[in-house]
Amino acid sequence: MSTETLLERINAYASRPDPYPLYAELREHGVARQNDGSYLVGTYHEITALLHDPRVSSDTRHRTDPDDVLARTGGLPPSFIGVDDPEHDRLRRLAMRPFGPPHSPYRVEELHTDIVEIARELIAGLRDRDRIDIVDDFAYPLPVTVICRLLGVPQEDMPELRGWTNTIIASLDRSPDDDPAGRRRAGVEARMAMGQYLGALADRRREHPADDMISALVHDDGPDGRLTQTELMTSLTLLTIAGHETTVNLITNGVLTLLRYPEELTRLRAQPDLMPSAVEELLRYEPPVHMLPQRTPLTDIEVAGVTVPKGAPLYLMLASGNRDPLQFQDPDRFDPTRRDNQHFGFGGGIHNCFGAPLARVETQVALTELLHHLLDPRLVEDPPPYRHSPILRGPRHLLVSQGTGASAGR
Repeated sequence: MSTETLLERINAYASRPDPYPLYAELREHGVARQNDGSYLVGTYHEITALLHDPRVSSDTRHRTDPDDVLARTGGLPPSFIGVDDPEHDRLRRLAMRPFGPPHSPYRVEELHTDIVEIARELIAGLRDRDRIDIVDDFAYPLPVTVICRLLGVPQEDMPELRGWTNTIIASLDRSPDDDPAGRRRAGVEARMAMGQYLGALADRRREHPADDMISALVHDDGPDGRLTQTELMTSLTLLTIAGHETTVNLITNGVLTLLRYPEELTRLRAQPDLMPSAVEELLRYEPPVHMLPQRTPLTDIEVAGVTVPKGAPLYLMLASGNRDPLQFQDPDRFDPTRRDNQHFGFGGGIHNCFGAPLARVETQVALTELLHHLLDPRLVEDPPPYRHSPILRGPRHLLVSQGTGASAGR
């Protein structure tokens, strides 16, 4: 089959349970031009180089034929992940000040107790149930509760945020069926609605500050000044979505992987100190983000002997690079003790994931607590039904049957 249809085949929903054979096909060619004029890169070392190459832009306005005009003109301007330095550096630095070091070195560390309490409260509601949905009952409510508590979003508004988020994520879907123009339009509207909501919440925090990240952002008078109202809306929208969506996938993919590798599940129960290493391996083996679809060469560049022309859409297939045998020994095996695991689970380069420290803690806590609770867990359906997006890949539901009675570890 022609490599020019690889993106189409990867995007097809039938490939969602197991896209890895298609990634292996891509790696055989390194770089593959697609029918639509885009280029896919699937090998580890080439992806690494491109993530750090200043000739490759994250701003879709540099494309020869931008394919998402609505997102650029009909809604909010791009967030900091959609612009280049120096604008990216300024916006990211401002957003980072109340989140992490050096200005706020203890923000994530101080959340650890809250994350454990939230996880245990959720698990308490699962006791004595024969069947649970890991997504709806645990993997979604945990990180969304954490990010809302961190930012200062009222808990009663979480269902509305979930609706907006689902619409925005659906708008990223590149499959040609089901009215893609309509999906993109709905995504713009949802993004604007979420931005306006968060902007209004920031206005209230200006008048009535609280101990949350939004209050810190609107009252921060650091050396770079403050975010404008529009910049605040776009940054908060990004942080709200990215602060839970990828973690939902990471936790769910983690549970699915451990249930497929029961010997590793047993080992992690007996050796919980291996959990940080196991989470790093999950980020490599079943990452929550499979591709970066919005990269654009600012000039003609050569990648693995192929010239990618200026302005052509460039897809960095992170999940493919994570299984590259030239970088990882026995890459299709899940190994929680893997050494020197320099994966693309959180991207790389200047756009490496802003919230990676928080996602790591949430996933380590989530899986540790679940392993204590789940008794003789079994998948009800394998493969489970997947979410539609090929970019943010994870099960839509993950039904697990379990024994009842006292938890395994408490």
